[in-house]
Amino acid sequence: MSVQDQTSTQTHGVELTDFAATKVKSLLAQEGRDDLRLRVGVQPGGCSGLIYQLYFDERTLDGDAVRDFGGVEVVVDRMSAPYLMGATIDFADTIEKQGFTIDNPNAGSSCACGDSFS
Repeated sequence: MSVQDQTSTQTHGVELTDFAATKVKSLLAQEGRDDLRLRVGVQPGGCSGLIYQLYFDERTLDGDAVRDFGGVEVVVDRMSAPYLMGATIDFADTIEKQGFTIDNPNAGSSCACGDSFS
């Protein structure tokens, strides 16, 4: 295995539910884009210390880890990967809430708004 093969096979421990993958495909189809990936990460901020980022991205950055879920690529940057190991991205579609959710077993505590964790 060459060095290039080793760097291109980096993976991460984030899961994407089938329902969320279907929603991502639907959103990308509405935009007419097939060059975007779902990027998930964390950054400093929020009332508990870290805040989630979840957005579509066309870029591939050095150190990114990628997993494919039925044609949907989920990308995690190198710094965020340890904080998101074992996290599951789902999509809620209820009267109370609609949108992507992140269930993260690494979050020791979270704030009342649910957008940040420590």
